[in-house]
Amino acid sequence: MKKYILIATVVLFASCASKESKKEGNMNLAENPLLVGSTLDYGTPDFTKIENEHFMPAILEGMRLQNEAITKIVDSKEAPTFENTILALEESSRTLDNVTAVFFGLAGAHTNDVIKANQKELAPKFSNHSDNIVLNTKLFSKIKTVYSNLETLKLDAESKHLVKEYYKNFTKAGANLSEDKKEQLKGINSEIASLSNDFGKKLLDASKKGGVLVADKEKLKGFSDEKIKAIEKDGKYEIQLINTTQQPDLQTLENRLVRKELFEKSIHRSDAGEYDTSELVQKMVSLRAKKAQILGFDNYASWSLQGTMASTPDKVFDMFTNLIPGSLEKAASEVKEIQAEINKEGKDFKLAPYDWNHYAEKVRKSKYDLNEEEVKPYFEVTNVLEKGVFYAATKLYGITFKKRTDIPTYHPDVVVYELFEEDGSKLGLYFGDFFARDSKRGGAWMSAFVKQSKLRNQKPVIYNVCNSPKPAAGEPALISFGEVETMFHEFGHALHGLFGNQKYASISGTSTARDFVEFPSQFNENWSTHPEVLNNYAIHYKTGEVIPASLLKKIKDAGTFNQGYSMIENLCSSSLDMKWHTISADEKITDVAKFELEALAKMKLNVDEVPPRYRSTYFAHIFSGGYAAGYYSYLWTEMLSHDAYDWFKDNGLLTRENGQKFREQVLSKGNTMDYAEMYKTFAGRNPEAAPMLKARGLK
Repeated sequence: MKKYILIATVVLFASCASKESKKEGNMNLAENPLLVGSTLDYGTPDFTKIENEHFMPAILEGMRLQNEAITKIVDSKEAPTFENTILALEESSRTLDNVTAVFFGLAGAHTNDVIKANQKELAPKFSNHSDNIVLNTKLFSKIKTVYSNLETLKLDAESKHLVKEYYKNFTKAGANLSEDKKEQLKGINSEIASLSNDFGKKLLDASKKGGVLVADKEKLKGFSDEKIKAIEKDGKYEIQLINTTQQPDLQTLENRLVRKELFEKSIHRSDAGEYDTSELVQKMVSLRAKKAQILGFDNYASWSLQGTMASTPDKVFDMFTNLIPGSLEKAASEVKEIQAEINKEGKDFKLAPYDWNHYAEKVRKSKYDLNEEEVKPYFEVTNVLEKGVFYAATKLYGITFKKRTDIPTYHPDVVVYELFEEDGSKLGLYFGDFFARDSKRGGAWMSAFVKQSKLRNQKPVIYNVCNSPKPAAGEPALISFGEVETMFHEFGHALHGLFGNQKYASISGTSTARDFVEFPSQFNENWSTHPEVLNNYAIHYKTGEVIPASLLKKIKDAGTFNQGYSMIENLCSSSLDMKWHTISADEKITDVAKFELEALAKMKLNVDEVPPRYRSTYFAHIFSGGYAAGYYSYLWTEMLSHDAYDWFKDNGLLTRENGQKFREQVLSKGNTMDYAEMYKTFAGRNPEAAPMLKARGLK
């Protein structure tokens, strides 16, 4: 999960001529629910009033209003000040922010053909709009004047930081380029935006329509009756794909041919045929390299990593170099264990990627006596949320939760809670959307319908989206422990957004660098196995029995199992990302699959049994999700999260005092200071990799 911030929506969203919004449809803008403002609590969107046809005119009007505000800034005859330049620019996107928060929320979580068509049409317009702002020479001149006089201005620390962020982001976007290069850059940005949108659409279709259809129920041996009932479709059984290479169903499917078919469908979902994205990948990496060249950098990664904790590609590759040997050694030992399990069953085949999860689960059962199906009855979604995720947050931060059934949602599956501070004052709203459906893209994420901002008098309205399988009608919603961890993870993002305590929306909450934003979320996963928390939510849905200590021990003991595999598949994808984005503008890639193989071989990550978590052709994070040259950040922030949890261990773990310190010194800071300094202020030291390696069983 991550949204980049430049000028609130400016980096993400785009421009068009003001007259376009006038002619878009016949709707009276004064009656458009996206423009008139919601009367509901916290300004949450009123989904009972919002229709597909409201989006396009509202977005175009938001763009027009922002353009109008920027024209006023540029044309002002007054000397540039913080108020008439920086503050005016910050507020110029207010309407557009409100509208696009809803539009992109539904585009990810509950899309339809109209929204998809709007996305395609708007992608280049959003790009142009952003470029017309960040590449506006007169506007940048005024920003530069304020920045140059910063030390003489009587501003608070947050306002000073806002000035620095605008100056840095405009400079990074190319504000210092010559006019002809700016025009060239605008064309590249617009084309990349269109290609990225096309990639996302193709991938969504490939995943939703590329699964396995099984006619013979006997071939589904290993699936529970509930699972079989849930996937039945017109007398057959449809196993749909999720966005990762490995599919969860490979763990329980006993029929090897069905496993192989499912795996092959997954790993080749978009490298040939109707949903082939290879050409889109080639074009995007080439355009990104060219963009970096125009901006004065050797490659896209060098440009992109400005302002991050890692700062350079070399530092990222250094991290990979330190992690790869131990991960390979661990994975090699896991291969031997799993092959031995196959041989023990009297099978004579060599371990293949589509066998891994199935036999790894058997090793897990025999080695740790842990059966996923034995565990699931203790993890019912609502219990996990209310008695686990929320319980830990109350213990740490003193906040409480009240379910709201009077707040409209965009889908019947969505639940809403109001959050309160320890003193009873209102904190914000939380939307939880946990079940997979055809209208939702894969993965899990957090975002906001309303961002926290003191200037705008806005309290946060945050949402989490996950993709756990929805049970058949009348059946309990039981999830795996991996999905439990995902819920804790995404709520860590939610807390980061809810605890934002900034005046300015563009630097509030999760508006941080990529290699910092995943830190609070990964850190929050740690509480999923804390005994006090786990014993409170892990309750058998039938018997009401709290999870036995013996089963809890098995879960913990199994925590380091399969970590060699997990690290290698992550390192494969992270390395592919960096390899794609460290090519020069002169390099021409004509074969995506060949590039992948060579890139992995160079990193010594060409392990037959362990494919990348994402292959390039369905690597949504980097080709349609804003994580280009940034997928490494999951490993980077995992290092931070384990180091922080070690600090909690040293200081009494689950206490209000510790939670308050973490909230005040990390979760509430947004993008208001240097991240390394922020972490050191909290922990009293620089982070170390040793706790992560220990937690992974690699040390």
